[in-house]
Amino acid sequence: MESFEEIADEEVPKEPRIYVSQSLRHLTREILATKTQNCFTQTKRTEITMIQIAFSIGLDSIWRFPYLCHRNGGGSFILVYFFMLLLFGIPLLYIEMIMEQWLRVDNVRIWKQLVPWLGGIGYASIMVCILVSLYNSVIIVWSLSYLSHSFDHPLPWNECPLVKNINVTDLSCLRTVSHQYFWYHTTLSASGHIEEGVKALVLHLTLGIFAAWFLLFLIMITGLKMLIFSVFLLYILLLCLFIRSLFLEGAIASLRRMVTIELSAWASLDLWRQAGSHVLYSLGLGMGTIINLSSCKTGGSNYAQVASLMALVNLVTSLLATSIIFIVLGFWAATSGHACVEKGVSKLMKLIDKGVLPQDAKPPENILLQPPLDYLDWISSLPRHLQDQVVHFSPSCSIKEQKEKFMEGPGLAFAAFSQVVSLFPASSLWAILFFLMLAVTELSTLIRILEGIVVPSQNSIFRNYPQLLSAVVCLGGFLGSFVFTSRPGSYIMSLFDDRLVPLTLITIVAFQNVALAWIYGAKRFREEISSELGHFLWSFFTFLLCYVTLPGLLALLIICLIQLYQRVPPYYIAWNSSVTQEVKQPYPQNTLGWVTFLSILTLLPIPVHPLYQWWHLQDHIASERFEKPLSKKMPLAPIKHFAWPKHRLVKSNFKMQEGNSESSLKVFSLTLDKGPDVVPLRSGYCRRLREENCPEVKQAFSD
Repeated sequence: MESFEEIADEEVPKEPRIYVSQSLRHLTREILATKTQNCFTQTKRTEITMIQIAFSIGLDSIWRFPYLCHRNGGGSFILVYFFMLLLFGIPLLYIEMIMEQWLRVDNVRIWKQLVPWLGGIGYASIMVCILVSLYNSVIIVWSLSYLSHSFDHPLPWNECPLVKNINVTDLSCLRTVSHQYFWYHTTLSASGHIEEGVKALVLHLTLGIFAAWFLLFLIMITGLKMLIFSVFLLYILLLCLFIRSLFLEGAIASLRRMVTIELSAWASLDLWRQAGSHVLYSLGLGMGTIINLSSCKTGGSNYAQVASLMALVNLVTSLLATSIIFIVLGFWAATSGHACVEKGVSKLMKLIDKGVLPQDAKPPENILLQPPLDYLDWISSLPRHLQDQVVHFSPSCSIKEQKEKFMEGPGLAFAAFSQVVSLFPASSLWAILFFLMLAVTELSTLIRILEGIVVPSQNSIFRNYPQLLSAVVCLGGFLGSFVFTSRPGSYIMSLFDDRLVPLTLITIVAFQNVALAWIYGAKRFREEISSELGHFLWSFFTFLLCYVTLPGLLALLIICLIQLYQRVPPYYIAWNSSVTQEVKQPYPQNTLGWVTFLSILTLLPIPVHPLYQWWHLQDHIASERFEKPLSKKMPLAPIKHFAWPKHRLVKSNFKMQEGNSESSLKVFSLTLDKGPDVVPLRSGYCRRLREENCPEVKQAFSD
């Protein structure tokens, strides 16, 4: 009787054939279907590039950069930011763009393939995207709030609000500009300190959060394309606002202050921390947005040019928005104090001459010779029915003398832009257009951030239920954003934006840099990429990756820790209604404890993943000891276990030897025996899926 081995040898045909099992065919179809489902929209290369550029124009360039620049000295911050953009931003952005085009997988699987024991980096990126999406949704609510008030005529932020019961405290609107007063009292209903806690939610902000996440859900399930042209329309509006602001009083002096560089400001560690973190935040580094967007591409591109273009557009947009805000701040400072009293007296006299106000509202003749606050005392001495009218018709300037740093909080951009749009004829129309485009821009930016959550989750858990995943993400975001709709919600939002997210983002990017440059190997990465692009990467990029970006990221991380845990606690900008101005308040210790807890929770997947790998390895070893062979002639094939990060990606340069087909070979990744080693198989030259006949499989097992 013939042995089983002899029968098996006779059944193997002499001529090579392609053996593809049903499971292999199913795996191929699954991979192709996943690639189709992962992309929100299947677009051409040019449109993808435009989306990347539109993402770089996102609201962080219009909202975040200006107030950071104003807080850190103008030109000093701009120069440090530009320096870090060249040495950190562009190289890291270039590497992220080209890495996904090479492996064509999402942000989670890409690190599992490159360095399996650091696969938790992708999950940490998802956690950062969750944090960023929560507090960015509140910015949409602010834009929607201003948009809803833009339909009023006249615009409500141009004048002090009308109140029924007038008393001395209500005259605080005259101590500051009405735009700042509107921001804190009408838009935020802000409390005086963060210790108040989430006791009660602001109704209109809560309704706005619901509207924002409902819109995001509709965009996610319908795949609505609203990303490109709306952002560039906002860019055109910014140009119009900039031209109009140049005609304001003190515009040239304000621009000169913006570009003035003070070398003493560079001694501030806070300046370097905020500039470095904003480079990562503005370009979407470490959040997976660039990697997941690149996975939808259909062809190669000159990524160095695209990365440089994105950084340039981001910088130009930031400088344009910052110029507008600095001009408005200079205008507020120039028209405060005595200048504001003169403007107010002149306006009151004109209204009295026209009969709008009675003669009893006429200011004293020597009021201009007295201190500005005496003008406020005269208003408080008027009868209440006259107080109402005088306060309402007072100009939007501060009776109290203000310094150049008029406003430092996160609402600086909204207060300044509301001032500029009110200067145009048909100001309500301009306000509607601008704040509508601002809301659309933030929606498009947030969609890109949500892709960092949805795409990896869809590949692993919700592959067959994409709409269910969108519903879960939006519902969770809606519930998690409630904390930012409370009275101290803007202070909690500043805590996330200024302390929590920069710390976690810098840590994740540093781990990515270590994994790629030193564990996988920068030289090896350069050689692997050269086979994909057809030419070697610029060697200077690998030098930056190894010897510049990593030390810089570690330095930024140390600065973040020092700033967070120093003896003097960091501060935030709060609104003091009694003195009607912003004040610096120190963060309480329990608040900084929450920052520590949330940052550890966000970064927890990085150390947990190798522990899971080790536990899974031990489980396989333990189960293997109890396994018995089915027969002496047919022992079970040994199971290939997870190995320590000795990982090799095999790239084949073979061409199809048979036939004259000129079509390109489809490459897909196949995980052998549930191990981490991914072997690219090309149909056509791997004739049989056996170790002795397929060189790539043999090489993978030998490694």
